Amino acid sequence: MSTNESTLVEHVHRDDVGSRMGMWLFLFTELLLFGGMFLLYSVYKFQYPDEFFLAAKELNTIMGAFNTAVLLTSSLTMALSIVAIQRNQKVLSMLLQMVTIFLALFFLVNKYFEWSAKFSHGIYPGSEELLSKSSGEILFFGLYYVMTGLHGIHVLVGIFLIAVMTRMTRMGKITHDNYVRLENTGLYWHLVDIIWIFLFPLFYLIT
Repeated sequence: MSTNESTLVEHVHRDDVGSRMGMWLFLFTELLLFGGMFLLYSVYKFQYPDEFFLAAKELNTIMGAFNTAVLLTSSLTMALSIVAIQRNQKVLSMLLQMVTIFLALFFLVNKYFEWSAKFSHGIYPGSEELLSKSSGEILFFGLYYVMTGLHGIHVLVGIFLIAVMTRMTRMGKITHDNYVRLENTGLYWHLVDIIWIFLFPLFYLIT
């Protein structure tokens, strides 16, 4: 290998490492954001244990569990799409990315129906029905809407990023030897899934 070729390889390698490091730093800030919310939840849960338990009964545990299964499956398909591109299986990688997007959209549709059911019962921020409940229940639903809503925004961002990755894969910009952007998108998507894994028991499985 010539000196120029060696320098080029090293340059690409440094860019890949920097890209991965940048993504891990970004994910760390996301963990700080949700970690602060989890801490706030824990404080209020300690203050109002009975009210939180009562409010959690209003949530649909089966739907929450189903959404958990959907997101876990999407995390698997995203990981498999990266493996596929590493093996130079472009079409399979694109297919798995599109399946991931479909599962993410399915999650949001389920969440829409779940929120709609709460709204139809008058349980939403600022509603008379909610304000008539105890302070602990009001706090519970306030945290529920904020945390699951913020998570939903992250899901939307993930869908957009994966769609961009699918297009880049189709155009040949993501290949078996240049897949760091897809890998970083996969890391982001895994974080979205992990956050939901914590949200599900906190809101749906209170004992």
